[in-house]
Amino acid sequence: MDTATRTGVLILATAAVITGMYWFRDVLAPFALSVFLWLVIDSVAEEMMVRLRIIPRWLALSIALGSVGFSVAIIGAVLASTASDIASNGSAYGTRLDQLLHDAYALIGKTEAPTISQLVERINPGSFLAELARSVRALASDALFVAIYVAFLFSAQSNFPKKLDALFPEPQARARAAAISASMRQAMGTYLWVQTLTGAITAIGCYITMKLVGMDQALFWAFVIFLLGYVPTIGPLVGTLFPVLFALVQFPNYWQPAIIFAGVGFWQFSIGNFMVPRMQGDSMNLSTLVVILTLSLWGVIWGLPGMFLSAPLTVMLMIILAQFKSTRPVAVILSQDGHPEKGLQLNPRPGL
Repeated sequence: MDTATRTGVLILATAAVITGMYWFRDVLAPFALSVFLWLVIDSVAEEMMVRLRIIPRWLALSIALGSVGFSVAIIGAVLASTASDIASNGSAYGTRLDQLLHDAYALIGKTEAPTISQLVERINPGSFLAELARSVRALASDALFVAIYVAFLFSAQSNFPKKLDALFPEPQARARAAAISASMRQAMGTYLWVQTLTGAITAIGCYITMKLVGMDQALFWAFVIFLLGYVPTIGPLVGTLFPVLFALVQFPNYWQPAIIFAGVGFWQFSIGNFMVPRMQGDSMNLSTLVVILTLSLWGVIWGLPGMFLSAPLTVMLMIILAQFKSTRPVAVILSQDGHPEKGLQLNPRPGL
């Protein structure tokens, strides 16, 4: 097969894979989330076993699972409390929004500005609430499937080495496949661990800043900032903008939103530009342009879950493409420095 034919086949195969991932996104996106959640829990359990050598694996997994369940319960409680508080202060927020609309229209030379009630009537609140209800139901369904997938992944984990031996009977091929699997797991585990730790530090710093200024729902916005930290490039920007917009609605003056913008922006910028690169090292090794492009691509294919998983999925794809002569140039283009395997371990880890 000549070069032109191979290139054509590769393009068609890529288009077919992307199309399939898009059409089956309702199944594949929750499964991808469950795989990464499984990796996080398993990595935490392994780290506990390394640090505390006397602790058995079942206890480490139980503690890790309990921590995740407790975190989810806390987030649910914060969301419920936030919704209740916003509903109780709705009239005050509505009055402030009317004032902001009036000020905005005055800046462009118009004296008559619509009220929030008028804007709400124009956007058809009935259809908006119906769409919101559908989104909540879909989220609950996805969460259930993610929990089921994670449970089955843990139950099947013990058989992974046997399946690897059956797929690759030759020792050399089996060692190479195990090394590739370990490299992908190392890259994804490092990314998720770094993003979780730095996201928590950022959220705590932003929470303290917002609380000192007297902002309502500071804990809720800290959770939002933490979750958006998993979205490359765009997440920190949105995580800075949303609290500032809410501060504009809450406070009658503009100096409080300005302080929140400066404080949240400081934490996002300093940790994102100094701490994250030092902790990640060469585990990501993705071009900045590639990060932005793949964020958009995975967002189109899988929506919000794709945006959260865009960076580790792209790293995984880069590692796989680097193993084949025909696709290695693509992996080189995706990498930051032209060395797609840089910083990745070559020896397989136990359990893969």
